[in-house]
Amino acid sequence: MSRIRLRWAGTGAVLAGLAVLAGAFGAHALRARLGEDSLAIWETAARYQMYHGLALLASAALPPLGDCRLFRSGRRLFLAGVLLFSGSLYALALFGVAALGALTPLGGAALLAGWACFALALFRAPPADASSS
Repeated sequence: MSRIRLRWAGTGAVLAGLAVLAGAFGAHALRARLGEDSLAIWETAARYQMYHGLALLASAALPPLGDCRLFRSGRRLFLAGVLLFSGSLYALALFGVAALGALTPLGGAALLAGWACFALALFRAPPADASSS
């Protein structure tokens, strides 16, 4: 596996591990400190961070694709999306600053764009062998 694929796999593993940590922190340390709404926001942030950490980890296992630019863009968009989406939700839950919520849709748009890039790259990829259908 190439160094860059290993780095993306490592990034995905770090994001997923931090999502577990964030979930446990929310369930144990924050449960008594945050209201029900803020705790739900925290849990949403951790859940989406986990989904996209796992997606980055899994993407490293895929064979090289025909249009790798789309795939690379998808990975970058996932990372940016997690930072903006989950990061703004964590901050919103902890600090209650509503203005931070303005970043959340930008992060969500980045996540959606990342999935679109992945889908296009996969649909455009040449088959592994010509006998496959």
